[in-house]
Amino acid sequence: MLYDALVAESRRNDGLDEVRSVALDRVRPLVDLLERQRTEFRRSMGHEYRRSRTQGAATRTEIDGRLAACTDEEGRAAVLCLMLAARFDDTSLWQYDAEIGSLISRVRGWTPGEVAVMLLRATEYDMNHWFAEALGQVLDAADQLDAEGRRAVGPWLRHAHTRLMDTTVEARLRTSLAQRLRVLLASVDEADIPEGLIPVGAPWAAPLRDRARTSPTSETARFIRHLASPSGPRPAQRWRRTCLELADAASARDLVADVLRALAEDDPLCSTENGAHTGWLHDGYHYHYVVHQNDADLARGIVWAAALTAGPAAVRHLGALALRTGGHGTGVIEDLKLAGAAINALAETGDTASLEALWRLQSRIRHRALRKQLDTALVTAAGKQGITAEQLIERSVPDHGLAPDGSLEREVGGHRVRVAIDGAGTVRLTFARPDGTTSRTAPAAVKDGFPDELRELKALAKEIRGTLSGERARVEALMSAGREWPYEEWCRYYRDHPVTGTLVRGLIREFQDEGGEWHAVAPAAEPAGRPERVRLWHPIRASAEDIGEWRERIVAERLRQPFKQAFREIYLLTPAEEETGVYSNRFAAHIVHYNQLYALFKERGWQANFLGRYDGGYDGQARAEFGDGEWRACFHHEPAADDDGGYAPEYAATDQVRFERRDGRRLRAVPLAEVPPLVFSEAMRDVDLFVGVTSIAADPEWADRGEDRYGGYWRRASFGALTASAEVRREVLERILPRLKIAARCTLEGRFLVVRGDLRTYRVHLGSANILMEPDDSYLCIVPSRGKGDGKVFLPFEDERLSLVLSKAFLLAADTDITDETILRQIKRGA
Repeated sequence: MLYDALVAESRRNDGLDEVRSVALDRVRPLVDLLERQRTEFRRSMGHEYRRSRTQGAATRTEIDGRLAACTDEEGRAAVLCLMLAARFDDTSLWQYDAEIGSLISRVRGWTPGEVAVMLLRATEYDMNHWFAEALGQVLDAADQLDAEGRRAVGPWLRHAHTRLMDTTVEARLRTSLAQRLRVLLASVDEADIPEGLIPVGAPWAAPLRDRARTSPTSETARFIRHLASPSGPRPAQRWRRTCLELADAASARDLVADVLRALAEDDPLCSTENGAHTGWLHDGYHYHYVVHQNDADLARGIVWAAALTAGPAAVRHLGALALRTGGHGTGVIEDLKLAGAAINALAETGDTASLEALWRLQSRIRHRALRKQLDTALVTAAGKQGITAEQLIERSVPDHGLAPDGSLEREVGGHRVRVAIDGAGTVRLTFARPDGTTSRTAPAAVKDGFPDELRELKALAKEIRGTLSGERARVEALMSAGREWPYEEWCRYYRDHPVTGTLVRGLIREFQDEGGEWHAVAPAAEPAGRPERVRLWHPIRASAEDIGEWRERIVAERLRQPFKQAFREIYLLTPAEEETGVYSNRFAAHIVHYNQLYALFKERGWQANFLGRYDGGYDGQARAEFGDGEWRACFHHEPAADDDGGYAPEYAATDQVRFERRDGRRLRAVPLAEVPPLVFSEAMRDVDLFVGVTSIAADPEWADRGEDRYGGYWRRASFGALTASAEVRREVLERILPRLKIAARCTLEGRFLVVRGDLRTYRVHLGSANILMEPDDSYLCIVPSRGKGDGKVFLPFEDERLSLVLSKAFLLAADTDITDETILRQIKRGA
């Protein structure tokens, strides 16, 4: 009998036996109906299913009617009965959440004993999400108790809080329930810090535990409870004001600083001891983490309290915590919420050092969601200083203590160690011995005698290298923005900056005089007089004659630019694009290596979904912002039509390019004619790069695979019309070929570099770098080596394909010296 079973289970000698027994007696008919319902359910699982199903519906209607007719007293008893009758075991699964919720919202007059019975019973539920749901319903009843009643149920409230903080529950629900429990407990005792609020085993929480033990005051308790109350990445202003007031009342500013330092630096926790998955991790697998998910609210509260109270001292630890929990290779698993809180808090410190910290994070954090928060944080920090986000970024570039020429020297063990930026992408560490000789490897005296100092210098060189790489990408992105700077501002944050200056001094700039006229100035040169404004020179604004003069000067004076500027490709709207209106098919219908394409997207800062055999994985769209974020280009692509590869396609087919313009917080599609020429040209330049580098036409071994599904495309693209980037390659060759020792053997004919060897004459395509041999146009396959070229030929910019064309030209011009049998067999076959 169900009634007898419930009565037996109710006898626990815990002071609540009588409350349970009275409730069961008062609703004995309801218990009988519940028993009948369960019997009918068991029958429905056998041969009497059809008849018992009808009976079950009738019984359910009878139960609903009885509950609806309950008085307050009967309703309270019915709630206790239903909670006691709930079962979550291997033999049965009965839950009455809808009935209990309806009764609790309707009946009144709850006694402390009844609430205590429900609190205890809710904590006994084996299913965590049902425990949380039941607890929320019980707290609705507890809210009706007066101060004396809450005091009476205090032990059970504390027990429920402890169980909640030790249970895996959806974060938002746990936060809400924990807050309600803490409010109820605080109404009884202002100095109460519920067990579980401060994690017991976490090293980072040690200062909080010590303060709670040594200073159990109401001020301390109120402050710690408040720390655990924020539920979002950025707390409300009211929370911040209250935090400052409570921190000062509890004299807790130093406490907050200590906990933040521990979060950023102390040993992490291990999942084998108390992780979210403890108990079912097998085979020795484990992971390390900084904060347990159940303690995330408290940790985020500490982060924000530190930003508000700790001042400049908090910046270093906030940056370290963001990188520790949001970066890669840190030894702990990602905690995106904690990292996001640290990033957003950095923007609120108001300290100038936070700008450098945010900039460093931008170059080291790759997670898409965190990068969005970094962008928001930079805008927030900029607003606090009355400048734009773009100005903030350029003013927060770290100088690493370098001198204006981009170098730094230190004395280590009698040796002068120099860290210096050499060119646009190299940071060198050199060692000068006492006798004046230099070396790029650390002498034994430094390596063995000063390992810590050497490690520090190598770490500094790595940091400078990262900053230089980030600045190179940022400055090149300015080519699409058309930004202008006041001359003084340009000098301070660009020309004279020890890192950024090494890049911009190698670029052509335009200076505006008092009359409003713009004048271009060569790299490393300074303008005459006192200019008003500065901007980067772009060939799209120059005449063909000026472009030619600049390109000739760059080559003649052997000026190597940090990125392609004088020889930059220009992409103008074509008649076909004017006809299509809102999209361009200029780079559509190419077959590309997909994994290589996706990697190049990330390298160039484009965001793209990953193609694959899943819902939404058959339509690719890569997106990137241009023009200081006002415009967005969208490059569509999809798995190649007959690609029958695995989860991800081996090949993709390219499609349209479209553009969107920012309209408030949204982006709206626009016709190509409305896109500024700078933005259009720079976006299409990236797309040309994607196609040119990853197309199967650039694969020299493709013709030997015996595959014909893309053979027609490969032949057309390998030796077809030149793209804008290939046309620029041709123009560079026109200027540098006469200066090469193989000049007499080379000529440019249309889309080919023709090289005359002793065995045959070769035609190297300037787009794909693939080779045809005269007189029968047979294909010559030469697979390039993985290493970089020797750099003996001066090139005004980095271009891997141009280097490849030249390396093949040098090889073929001396074809009688070739020793590679795979190449010789191909040459001699038709000679």
